[in-house]
Amino acid sequence: MPHSIKRRHFLNFADAGADAVKAMLADALARKQARKGWPKGRVDADAPLKDSILGMIFEKNSTRTRVSFDVGMRQLGGSTIVMESGSTQIGRGETIADTARVLSRFIDAIMIRTDDHAKIEELARYASVPVINGLTDLSHPCQIMADMLTVIEHKGKVEGTRWAWLGDGNNVLYSIIEASGLMGFSVIAACPHGYEPDPKFIEAARKAGCDVVITDDPDEAVKGADVVVTDTWISMGQAHAEAKMAAMQPYQVNEALMAKAGDQALFLHCLPAHRGEEVVDAVIDGSRSVVWDEAENRLHAQKSVLLWSLGLL
Repeated sequence: MPHSIKRRHFLNFADAGADAVKAMLADALARKQARKGWPKGRVDADAPLKDSILGMIFEKNSTRTRVSFDVGMRQLGGSTIVMESGSTQIGRGETIADTARVLSRFIDAIMIRTDDHAKIEELARYASVPVINGLTDLSHPCQIMADMLTVIEHKGKVEGTRWAWLGDGNNVLYSIIEASGLMGFSVIAACPHGYEPDPKFIEAARKAGCDVVITDDPDEAVKGADVVVTDTWISMGQAHAEAKMAAMQPYQVNEALMAKAGDQALFLHCLPAHRGEEVVDAVIDGSRSVVWDEAENRLHAQKSVLLWSLGLL
């Protein structure tokens, strides 16, 4: 890969902008279609990342992020190195800055799944290769790339759609709201009192053009929704909180709530799901659930994120 190619970080949607997000989604759709019927291990016809290496740092457990980035990089012709924080010098106190400088000498891109968003910002500041956000406590843009890809496949477009969020005002909701401003869809989020997104974030999002409403009424949120989205109530690394679980109970996505959304509504969940808590079996396994397409689309969307970050889109 020539050194003259522009490399870009993908920490949040603001790093890319609307045109780049649209280009990535179009590329993901085309690549997915081109692979139809292929063995999963076959390399894409153009092998655009031949000889490239992605380093993956995991400070949080992972199934979909780990496998989709690994398989995606292989399908693009490249290879991966997996690093668990406990088995690297990061886990023994080496600074993020020093780690960034060293890894940049060995690999072509870094994907990190961590807690504090400040860590990924520091990694990007000192790395001379692209850094991709595999999840932080603030945001999860790769997940929402997959979500939008899924909506486009099932609805034909994402622009003009109405998304209803149920539950905690967490990192997944933050990225949905940020994406809405770029891609022209609306968000109405129903969150219990005390668990809403940061008001400063909502204010900034609205100034950036996001059509977002925050309510405490789940019925109001789902009415007329094209997409109903939820996530686990207790995020990874949080202590089990009885008070929070009790507050979230009215926001469970069950058959009665989905019925209020209408027959056109799709159900999304980034997984893993706590069945019987935020969603019931009849919904996640029902005819309007597209969670398995959504999970698969992590692979296709992230391949295009990798290509954009490495300057090939």
